[in-house]
Amino acid sequence: MEHVRVCLSRRKEEYQIAIGPGLLGDVGEFARCSLDSAARHIVLVSNPVVFDKYGGTAVRGLRKSGFKVSHWLMKDGERHKSLRSLKSALDFLAGKKLERHDAIVALGGGVVGDLAGFAAAVFLRGIAYIQAPTTLLAQVDASVGGKTAINSTTGKNAIGAFHHPRHVVIDTRTLRTLSTRDLTSGWCECIKHGAVGSRQLFDKTFRFLSDGSDLGKDRGDENLAKIISAHCSFKARIVASDEREEINRTDYHSRRILNFGHTIAHALEFVTGYSRFRHGEAVGHGMLVAGDLSKRLGILDGSDLESLRAAIHLAGRLPRANDIRVDAIMNALAPDKKTVGGQIQWVLLERLGRARIVDGHEVTQRELRASLRAALQLIT
Repeated sequence: MEHVRVCLSRRKEEYQIAIGPGLLGDVGEFARCSLDSAARHIVLVSNPVVFDKYGGTAVRGLRKSGFKVSHWLMKDGERHKSLRSLKSALDFLAGKKLERHDAIVALGGGVVGDLAGFAAAVFLRGIAYIQAPTTLLAQVDASVGGKTAINSTTGKNAIGAFHHPRHVVIDTRTLRTLSTRDLTSGWCECIKHGAVGSRQLFDKTFRFLSDGSDLGKDRGDENLAKIISAHCSFKARIVASDEREEINRTDYHSRRILNFGHTIAHALEFVTGYSRFRHGEAVGHGMLVAGDLSKRLGILDGSDLESLRAAIHLAGRLPRANDIRVDAIMNALAPDKKTVGGQIQWVLLERLGRARIVDGHEVTQRELRASLRAALQLIT
């Protein structure tokens, strides 16, 4: 079992990430160690697909540690990470009479984790929760760092709060049941980590992907746990340095560098009604656009751009985007959360392993449109 510590230095608090095969059965022990001693009742938040596979294991583990367990299931899919779903979740928590010392366990991917975490953040002005991510993307990224949110008509993750889990429990065996697309989505996020902050991590991920495509199945559990641990450790370092993603920070350790590829990704998800792309797939496309824009602006060397493209290709096939109009994407960029003073703050690359935050004034409409067409082969 691998362990990663997430330090919240401003508040002198921390929580642990446990990574290894078969850990979901021990979620009750992790909960008992990390929650208030008065905690008695846990609501397991999941979706029907995940709950059918892993709900029984999680419920048994929690009950074994003495918890009363209820479960609430949301509909599957990004479009259900909504105010309507949040209200249903909060009504369920209230109906079960959860108290301040009780908790939520989020069992599922990033959608479940985001909604469950936000419900925990606002119910009774904040209760504890534990992340039990079952997708690769959620394990390496979404479950770590305390960002919780829901979508609205103005854009993705437009309503949310920072609310850190008490523990993150990563059972690597859940990856064995993931679809190829879900694995691709997760590996795109891994590539992003290396691209913006660590050439060593980028190369390590590239080698892991190069070794074979049957990820999480034929691979040894130890190797898989180690690569996931490496990415969690990277994310934890960024969070420790910049927990709240301060808008005035533009240095290499700013949490904002993790938005590489996300500006375009969120626009792609929005204009397709959150129904075509897995989040990481959209990030894959977004990185291709941001990489092309970096080279077009004279920031990034062509050889590094080719390496980035090769890594994304190794992650898996991305859904097509060439039928989306440039204007639709440009219009969807307007409400982006990374806008400061009316300008999008672009996360681009100086080189693999080093990101640069670039003010929107430095990116012309002509250059952006050219990169969108070149990277996504869009219609005009």
